Amino acid sequence: MKRLSFITAGLLVIGLTVFGCATQPSGQADAGWITLIDGAKGLDNWNRLGDANWRVVDGVVQADTGKGGSFLVSKNAYKDFMIRIEFWASDDANSGIYMRCADPNKLTDKSCYEANIFDQRPDPTYGTGAIVHLAAVKPMPKAGGKWNTYEITAKGAQVTVVLNGVRTVELNDSRFASGPIGLQWGKGVVKFRKVQIRPL
Repeated sequence: MKRLSFITAGLLVIGLTVFGCATQPSGQADAGWITLIDGAKGLDNWNRLGDANWRVVDGVVQADTGKGGSFLVSKNAYKDFMIRIEFWASDDANSGIYMRCADPNKLTDKSCYEANIFDQRPDPTYGTGAIVHLAAVKPMPKAGGKWNTYEITAKGAQVTVVLNGVRTVELNDSRFASGPIGLQWGKGVVKFRKVQIRPL
């Protein structure tokens, strides 16, 4: 009887261990992903451009004041990649994700691909979910006042933008082949709690 109890207890421990492994996030689930922002890393992977008050508050990178367009610019350049970004923006925020920027010292929506975050853009054609000047969004989704996730894939001339699980635009354009990533502050409150990139 004792031996049976011992075997049963052993099987229970093994079962719980296997179940625990099955339900825990696996390191392989993030294989190949490079974390650029996760709160703990702060701003180590970024250069500042402009005068926005970027800082880490409760594990979240945020900005809410400045004199104009300001950026966090990744120290590394990327060619083909997938990027996923968790962000929060106030209703009046003007922000965006800049990609393959031609000049790391001068980011504009004409020298980079910009996945926009701008619910109150006067012309909503290139507002939130669009790639400014190049891929219009209709209808424009709203991102203000809540946490959102951008998942963007850039491979060759193809750039696909997915916001909160919904594909908003797809672009075929070859003007920018490689360059750093930029996180913009232009107006309002902008927060980033996770930024991960996976080179393709």
